[in-house]
Amino acid sequence: MNPKPYESHGTGDPTAVPAALGLGLLAVGGWLLTTARPWQKPGHPLTLGLGWTASAALLVCGLVLLARCVRTVHGRPDTDPDAAAAEATAPDAHTHTED
Repeated sequence: MNPKPYESHGTGDPTAVPAALGLGLLAVGGWLLTTARPWQKPGHPLTLGLGWTASAALLVCGLVLLARCVRTVHGRPDTDPDAAAAEATAPDAHTHTED
């Protein structure tokens, strides 16, 4: 009988923290963008420009982090060109030829 009530599943997903950080940056950037609207509270143009610049930077950084995580998880695996060429020239396992 196994003394542990659970199995070891390894170290976990390495993209979880960057993805959570990206979502957090998107949330903060979106919140900052909605609070820096000139039509709701007229303010100094420098303050509005800084608010919009900061929110745009946060949104872009969040999108980049999420895109990198998605590409890591769902991207094509890196293949060796020599291995891909050997695989392309190898006979198909499902075809049967008789000599």
